[in-house]
Amino acid sequence: MLEKVLIANRGEIALRVLRACKELGIKTVAVHSTADQDLMHVRLSDESVCIGPPSATESYLNIPAIISAMEVTDADAVHPGYGFLAENADFAEQVENSGFIFIGPKAETIRAMGDKVSAIEIMRDAGVPTVPGSNGPLDDNNDRTLELAKQIGYPVIIKAAAGGGGRGMRVVHNEAALLKAIYVTQSEAKSFFGSGVVYLEKFLENPRHVEIQVIGDGNGDAVHLGDRDCSLQRRHQKVLEEAPAPGIPDDIRNAVAKTCVDACKKMKYRGAGTLEFLYQDEKFYFIEMNTRVQVEHPVTEMITNVDIVREQLRIASGLPLSVTQEDIVQRGHSFECRINAEDPASFIPSPGKVNLFHAPGGPGIRVDSHLYSGYTVPPYYDSLIAKLISYGSTREQALTRMQTALDEILIDGIKSNTALQRDLVRDSEFQKGGVNIHYLEHKLNS
Repeated sequence: MLEKVLIANRGEIALRVLRACKELGIKTVAVHSTADQDLMHVRLSDESVCIGPPSATESYLNIPAIISAMEVTDADAVHPGYGFLAENADFAEQVENSGFIFIGPKAETIRAMGDKVSAIEIMRDAGVPTVPGSNGPLDDNNDRTLELAKQIGYPVIIKAAAGGGGRGMRVVHNEAALLKAIYVTQSEAKSFFGSGVVYLEKFLENPRHVEIQVIGDGNGDAVHLGDRDCSLQRRHQKVLEEAPAPGIPDDIRNAVAKTCVDACKKMKYRGAGTLEFLYQDEKFYFIEMNTRVQVEHPVTEMITNVDIVREQLRIASGLPLSVTQEDIVQRGHSFECRINAEDPASFIPSPGKVNLFHAPGGPGIRVDSHLYSGYTVPPYYDSLIAKLISYGSTREQALTRMQTALDEILIDGIKSNTALQRDLVRDSEFQKGGVNIHYLEHKLNS
């Protein structure tokens, strides 16, 4: 087992990793910016190192500072959490070249999955269903591009190969607009991501966002932990998630999950990962893979009773998976509401001092949060301050428990989006299950 892990992150995920380390008897090192010295995990870690000023570029994204902190504290490994450097192949490579362990996939895997064209090719070759498209980057042959779009069928979507977070995408509804849209998307992609490579896909008009959680040991063994529905999104950012995804026939669900496991075995995937799909008309279409632990991993933990972060730490220690596919039994249903420090109507961030924080409780309720009364939420980072998770033997019970928990949570001193979440879990269409990725945007704009 690893002896000492440096946690290269902040907030609730850093505290989540620290707890898993403590359970396994692993010492912890917290790195933090000058704005984060009062974070809960910094207070609870065995050691802490300040790595820079508030700016993420000079602290949490500062690779030399993080590796130096590993050297001075004699850490064995680094856990990147999610965000920041979690999917940075150069960081993973530099960590391992410096003689440390990166708790996640190999650098070449992160690099291959970070390029969406490469990821689609790898998944298609492994039998994972993909969206009909160009099957590679678009070239300068306009006639070929126009013919390809006609074969795919309009509407089509142009995507940046290095894109993410909703940027570098453009929907085209007819042939007349295609070539100009490609040029504009290429220019934007070059500006945002440093690469102008784009590709073409069929645009699915009313899909759901369903993802499948996998864990691999890096030696060719892998399992899946079922699926999650993450369709409630605003500006391509997830707001509320649940597991399992409601209303999907078991044969279709099981078949796509098997292809995901086969793909992970084939590429000897190491650690936790998530394959994201669009789901429409009882068909799955792969869109990308996240090579890290997800924000919404708790809903999967609740229905499978598998500790995903613990598995990450075990795998990094060179141990095999602690479960086989036959061991994994999904029971019940779980929801996660992301609680953000923001105005629930305008979505403007609301940093500041938390005068009072009361976490809800009761059967089936879990709260992952770094908040405490008196803590000051800084203005420099993502606005996520808590994840409220509910579990029930049925979807209805889990949803009722979530409604009660949202009524019970108290965050005084700053604004939060709890009012929006209270509205969502009582929304009649969401209660039926199976809303598409456009539902929340339409609801907010109506």
